[in-house]
Amino acid sequence: SQSMAAVMALRLCVAQRLRPGCLRRLFSLTAPASQAGNQAVNGLYTPEHNAIRDSLRKIIEIEINPFVDQWEKEEQFPAHHVFKILGQAGMLGVNKPIEYGGMGLDFSYSIAIAEELGNIHCGGIPMAIGVQADMATPALTRFGSDELKRQFLAPTIAGDLVACLGVSESGAGSDVASIKTKAVRNGDDYIINGSKMWITNGCQADWMCLLANTSTGPPHKNKSLICLPMKSPGVHVTKKIDKMGMKSSDTAQIFFEDVRVPSKYLIGEEGMGFIYQMLQFQEERMWGAANVLTPMEKIIQETVDYTRNRKIFNQPVLDNQIVHYRLAELSTEVELLRSLLHRTVGESSCML
Repeated sequence: SQSMAAVMALRLCVAQRLRPGCLRRLFSLTAPASQAGNQAVNGLYTPEHNAIRDSLRKIIEIEINPFVDQWEKEEQFPAHHVFKILGQAGMLGVNKPIEYGGMGLDFSYSIAIAEELGNIHCGGIPMAIGVQADMATPALTRFGSDELKRQFLAPTIAGDLVACLGVSESGAGSDVASIKTKAVRNGDDYIINGSKMWITNGCQADWMCLLANTSTGPPHKNKSLICLPMKSPGVHVTKKIDKMGMKSSDTAQIFFEDVRVPSKYLIGEEGMGFIYQMLQFQEERMWGAANVLTPMEKIIQETVDYTRNRKIFNQPVLDNQIVHYRLAELSTEVELLRSLLHRTVGESSCML
């Protein structure tokens, strides 16, 4: 394909034409794309996108980054405090309807925010923000009743409530169709029994977008999404999971024992939960890709700085052509990812 040919041409150029010191000068003069006025190669971002990113960057620099080390050490950040600051600035609902506190913009603005959140000096807090803004709420926004949106979506956008997403279980991670949690209809209520695993924001959440089996039909047609208040009797947050990384983001194991919720807390139609969740995953995956672009660029730049200063045999490591080649290759791959993501988002924003 033309894109692969372009990549191979760049690699060949790097391998054959660069001389010691050339790429070092290139890296010293060329800032990562995320720092070059936030201008995307394919023009996804407008001045309005960049203005939102600039505002978010100031919040990150003042309200988040100075405290990241402390929150990582404590293995939990104050979600209600941070989300309220972000909510007041409008950062938790840029693509949500205006009548529920959002900005009413398209999905590309969520992607711009996701890229900017990469400037937070850890991975856990951006991930938690992503769950709040773009992983636990898309289905509620699209298919939920007005009453549900006013009770759960509006305060989540405002940062007054912390949300989590309840899909994965200890025996059903990527295989969503295999979940075992049940929500059995009982009069005007659902009675929920089961468990969820690896739940981001689970220890601090006020409500969960829960995927559960509501019938015994085929696995792709027997599931529903339900808004579950986390303080309901029978909800047990039994364990905050110890992780190798993402320390400041609390991740919980949660059990449900005869939890009763009103049937009106059902999102959309009963039996459509698997489809709704797959739609949520589409936004989640694109958000996740956007969120890692800035950190990857920073890692490459830090590697450039290190290899420039680290000397072996009386010359900087960066003066070795293979190092030039590899760094150029990595930068190319990141920019290819950004281009693919921006093209995907640009084509899908009208549908999302």
